[in-house]
Amino acid sequence: MVQVTLETNSSVHTAARPSRRLWKRPWFWLLIVLALGLCVDALIEPYRIQTTHYQIEGAVTAPLRVAALSDLHTHGLGLRERHMIAILAAEKPDVIVITGDSLGGYEGTWQEVQQVYQQLRAPLGVWFVRGNWENNHPYRPMRRERQFYEDSGVHLLVNANAQLRTDVWLIGLDDPSSGTVHLDRALAGVPSSAYKIAAFHAPGYFDHIAGRVNLVLAGHTHGGQVHIPLVPPFWLPHDSGSYIAGWYGKDGSKMYVNRGLGWTALPIRFLCRPEVTIITIEPGTERAQVDGVVDNFGLS
Repeated sequence: MVQVTLETNSSVHTAARPSRRLWKRPWFWLLIVLALGLCVDALIEPYRIQTTHYQIEGAVTAPLRVAALSDLHTHGLGLRERHMIAILAAEKPDVIVITGDSLGGYEGTWQEVQQVYQQLRAPLGVWFVRGNWENNHPYRPMRRERQFYEDSGVHLLVNANAQLRTDVWLIGLDDPSSGTVHLDRALAGVPSSAYKIAAFHAPGYFDHIAGRVNLVLAGHTHGGQVHIPLVPPFWLPHDSGSYIAGWYGKDGSKMYVNRGLGWTALPIRFLCRPEVTIITIEPGTERAQVDGVVDNFGLS
């Protein structure tokens, strides 16, 4: 009889050593801390208003200090609104221009908007142009519109113009995304030699008005609200065009798109702080402007 001995390799039957548990790895906790930090920032950033200052030259006889606001989406005098009012009191602008969307979404009320408006002061007035929320609020349509703004201490411009100084005119348009723009009517009577500031809500209309005014103030986009470097915005509203935030130039006109003070849908912002914009127009010759993006904080 032949006896056969079978030898086995113990290594074959030895289970592979389990990998280190995920929570024991340093990089795992680094990612957790980073994610938590980003979440906290996204929730805090909506209340961290940034004051942005710019100086440009134009055919004005004396410096003009303009405060540009947009997309307040207010629910009354809260922390964010009081901060904005304090900024404006410190900056002392000659004029305040609000480019639409002051209502706080579906739940917002006109009384809440009026609480904020009545706190705003400027020597040459506080001026407002409609946004899509003013034109299309599904539950609270505006009644006695002009009386509301008069009682609020705010001048409403809808396809009309107003003389701020002998050398400066403000042209206010209906919201291009939700209303009806009558540009020729709005420009009627404005001297050709005047420095012209146009205000409207949705910046996509810049393609139509460029070359006819010196400076455009717009909003609507919220700057995309959430900005991931090198990634296009996740959301932009209708009629934003190719404009997101900051400075743009075309046909000799400049436009500034304000990132707004409020938010849409969720109360979050990331790398896109709410802003109060202060633009000082100094006497001088306007420089030839290259068409396209001038400075939009890398948000394109």
